[in-house]
Amino acid sequence: MKKTLVSALTTALVVGAASTTFAAANPFSDVPADHWAYDAVSQLAADGVIEGYGDTTFRGNQNITRYEMAQMVAKAMAKSDVSAADKALIDKLVAEFSDELNNLGVRVANLERNADKVRWNGLLEYTYTSTRHDAGTTDKGRKLNDNDLTFRLEPKAEVNKNWDVHARLDADTKLDSDKGGLYDGKVELKRVWAEGHYDNFNVKLGKLPNAINLISTTDDPYSGAAVTFGNDLKVTFEVGRIDVATQFIDMGRDSKGQWKDNIFKNGDDTVNFQAINLGYAKDKFYGNTGYEHMDGATLDTDKLVKPYTNDNDSEYKANIWFANAGYRFDHNNFFKAEYAKNTKADNYDDAYSFEYDYKGAQQQNKGSWGMYLAYRNLGQYAAPWSTYGDGVDGGQKGWEVGTGYTLFKNVQLFAKYFNGKDIAADKDAEKLFGRVDVFF
Repeated sequence: MKKTLVSALTTALVVGAASTTFAAANPFSDVPADHWAYDAVSQLAADGVIEGYGDTTFRGNQNITRYEMAQMVAKAMAKSDVSAADKALIDKLVAEFSDELNNLGVRVANLERNADKVRWNGLLEYTYTSTRHDAGTTDKGRKLNDNDLTFRLEPKAEVNKNWDVHARLDADTKLDSDKGGLYDGKVELKRVWAEGHYDNFNVKLGKLPNAINLISTTDDPYSGAAVTFGNDLKVTFEVGRIDVATQFIDMGRDSKGQWKDNIFKNGDDTVNFQAINLGYAKDKFYGNTGYEHMDGATLDTDKLVKPYTNDNDSEYKANIWFANAGYRFDHNNFFKAEYAKNTKADNYDDAYSFEYDYKGAQQQNKGSWGMYLAYRNLGQYAAPWSTYGDGVDGGQKGWEVGTGYTLFKNVQLFAKYFNGKDIAADKDAEKLFGRVDVFF
């Protein structure tokens, strides 16, 4: 019986092979001079495998972008007469810069035909959060401490030179109670999708993470399809169905901050979802602008903070316009700004964020670190699933500061602190967040 169960689980995991949350490689993330990749590239340059920049030089004493490093690796990948030692270095660099290589049109999967068809990544993640809302139901406000543990597997299976299959499986538990709600320790298939790559065209089909990762989008998946066209200038289309129940957890409150249940009528908590994004990235600058539309679920508007739509219709509707931009001044300093507006909402209909980043913790680089300072105002109807929820959440505004540090290779520590207000109740709120990620 046990052997049969293990065999069935293994088969299911292979069939649903996966990857991490989709995000295009960041072309502005520098590789510092003390990164291990520099030693590897220096050795390849000494062996005549890598020729360096266009002027045939290798500037090993300066920081370069991950795209520049990937271009060097791409040239090395094209070499056939290399030693076994150099081939091992190239394979290691390919694994490190696989996202950038794919974005450059170099299909890493083409060089992995002699390797396993299924590759596994994962993490063990401990998260501590301590939140306080003065809008709570007691004189001292509402306090909540959480100790959460997540085990995640993210396999990826090669189908052919153009297609891969991805999935993500999570098991969550609360360490203080060892059970509770979604955190019951059971393995859940969070995502599963097929992905095709054709030069400047990419398509995804299945249960997907959002490809448009902006202030108004989410890490939660949707069932549907996404297509992207272009190189420096990219157009992305998304269409499908998405569960909106979680975004209303923090919105089902009365004027005193008391919490209400059963926000949706007849259990109807999924909506139709369409989105379009126009994005541009070149050198030190990137920018995006686009539109999201959602409709379908039936709300009990009496249980929301205020009636939601302009016509007080009980059908959930959202027309969200958004834009963002970022600029890297040098390898240490980066600034970005975002804005979103929901034209179907009566109130709490806009959201914006300003963030300054200094350096950054790199998973492979022991001792690397970074920090940031941000101010965010996330009106809950313009940023219903904000990916900033580890700090400032949807329906909140205020200051956020955070830091990250790579303790060892593949072991990272993160800390955040938010101090501000719950927007609807106009009461003080704060959050302390800490996380340890162990990657494998």
